[in-house]
Amino acid sequence: MSQDTSVIKITNVTKQFYSLTAIDNLSLRLPQGEVLGILGPNGAGKTTLLKLIAGILHPTSGSIQPISGNWPRIGYKPERLLFPNHLTITRYLELVALVSNVPTNRVARSIRHSLQQTGLETMAHRKIKECSKGMRQRLAMAQALIGNPDLLLLDEPSSGLDPHGQAEINQLIRNLHQSGKTILISSHRLREITEVCTYLVILNHGRILYENSMASALAARAQTIIETDKDLSPIQDALLTLHEDIQIDGNKLYLRNEAMRLRRQALVMLLHAGYDVTHVEQRRKTLAEIYAEAVQ
Repeated sequence: MSQDTSVIKITNVTKQFYSLTAIDNLSLRLPQGEVLGILGPNGAGKTTLLKLIAGILHPTSGSIQPISGNWPRIGYKPERLLFPNHLTITRYLELVALVSNVPTNRVARSIRHSLQQTGLETMAHRKIKECSKGMRQRLAMAQALIGNPDLLLLDEPSSGLDPHGQAEINQLIRNLHQSGKTILISSHRLREITEVCTYLVILNHGRILYENSMASALAARAQTIIETDKDLSPIQDALLTLHEDIQIDGNKLYLRNEAMRLRRQALVMLLHAGYDVTHVEQRRKTLAEIYAEAVQ
């Protein structure tokens, strides 16, 4: 990522909690206008990284700096948010605006806009204790939007929701992205990351194991499948000498990983042995395969 398309630069950041290293010499640029998904297992350091960017935690070493010299307005949605259940949605957001230093003459407009963006405008005067889990997740998103932030940090935004609720939150994130927000999502849900993110980072043990645009990641070839007119057992031993990542199943030849470079040689060997090639297929990697390869 080039400097002029990044919002924040993270350089050699380490975060320790006593003897535990939660973030380990991590460097990353947050690309402007993208939805960056941080994928990793529980305990990978995802939440710690978001809190460092939000300024809730401070690095043990290293630096987190805005590219332009001025910090963008940041909205943060934690994984778990304890609401004052006795308040109405509007009153709660008024308090959020107060602690967020939103100018008094902009509070009402900011609240109205965040309610509209999250689909809560008809529930503005409902008490939080009367809200469903899905509504509470939307409220958590609404409070992150107070003050019209440039950068949204969303920790497990669809956690605990049923499939319908997850779909609603994913659509909300897509809408926010289309409105020009830069969004950073922490999640361990492969489907959520695949559906809404445009850039992918895989994190484990506080280190980045993989980083790429989502389009490039999913465009990577997983394997080449060559199908022939008859069983390949008679020439199996010869085919296996080409590469260890070759597998044979009946009349199908599977070239995986580095073996895909040998497609031409495999085709020549098949034709010389009297086989007719009936079908050749390039199968792309799934996010599950990319993730498994990164964290294994």
